[in-house]
Amino acid sequence: MRAFCTALSAVLLSISTAAVAADYPSPKQGDWIAKDFKFHTGEVMPELRLHYTTIGDPIGQPVLVLHGTGGSGASMLSPSFAGELFGAGQPLDAAKYYIIIPDSIGHGKSSKPSDGMKTSFPKYDYDDMVEAQYRLVTEGLGVKHLRLVIGNSMGGMHTWLWGEKYPKVMDALIPMASQPTEMASRNWMLRRIMLDTIRNDPDYNGGNYTSQPRMMKYAITAYGIASIGGTLAYQSQAPTAAKADKIVDDRLATPITADANDFVYQWESSHDYNAGEKLEQIEAALLLINSADDERNPPETGITDAAMKRVKNGKLYLIPASTETRGHGTTGNAKFYSEQVRQLLQTAPQRTR
Repeated sequence: MRAFCTALSAVLLSISTAAVAADYPSPKQGDWIAKDFKFHTGEVMPELRLHYTTIGDPIGQPVLVLHGTGGSGASMLSPSFAGELFGAGQPLDAAKYYIIIPDSIGHGKSSKPSDGMKTSFPKYDYDDMVEAQYRLVTEGLGVKHLRLVIGNSMGGMHTWLWGEKYPKVMDALIPMASQPTEMASRNWMLRRIMLDTIRNDPDYNGGNYTSQPRMMKYAITAYGIASIGGTLAYQSQAPTAAKADKIVDDRLATPITADANDFVYQWESSHDYNAGEKLEQIEAALLLINSADDERNPPETGITDAAMKRVKNGKLYLIPASTETRGHGTTGNAKFYSEQVRQLLQTAPQRTR
């Protein structure tokens, strides 16, 4: 079973990207070249390749689906996500909607450091990734208005930015497993330690390695256990030291398929994320879906509740924690919120297309 987030394959136990539900149209793959793409650093890439997946007929209502860190369009085709949303009669029925799933910059089959540039690849951030998605949708696919933007984890943070940067482009927004506030606290601390562990491994050699750094699997495993999986679920799965050891051993034995430079770029791109300054600019109906046991976006801090008060058409759906939920990974399973998605699309006003 492949993981929702490629680099954390042993962590997201509930998600498989290998299977595609039989009751929605076959996904189609494509590539588009963004000419002279300018990054926030001022660097310009003459040709930025953006890979994407589409499901359904282009005459359908367009829906943009955004993946998490280390993922890709393929990672959103799991039975627990696509199989719960894209089929006949489901909330994002591909007979009605035209589903667009980009591979973000640095991910999947889009341009990334491991294509050859290594650390010479421009340092991208979430604003760059969202701008590239916008250019793909509007210039590459000719879509001028979206019925919905929905994203998970990093894709959820991108969804917040879409609402602020392009407020008239969509009718509805569903950011998931995210909050609009600045990347900080435990979430960034753990990311920073993970990245520093990889970069300080002698094998990394400033990004000019000949084999993947040996400490990479330990850094990824530690971050994954600390920041995703769910407290109740872990207690249920590992109530003894022996069972806990077994989980750790299994995860360390799982091959890491990510390239180290790609991985470092992907996670470091979140460093300057902060959608909290422009929340009043969001015009679309917004439904934030988080899990009560989300380790990266803990509801008990109150910062998400405070931010939501500034979103004029926003509401929060908090999935209750249980032994079935998986902390930050919960929203990879759409059975927990498919009805809420349906209700939003039934009530969100149709704006200019």
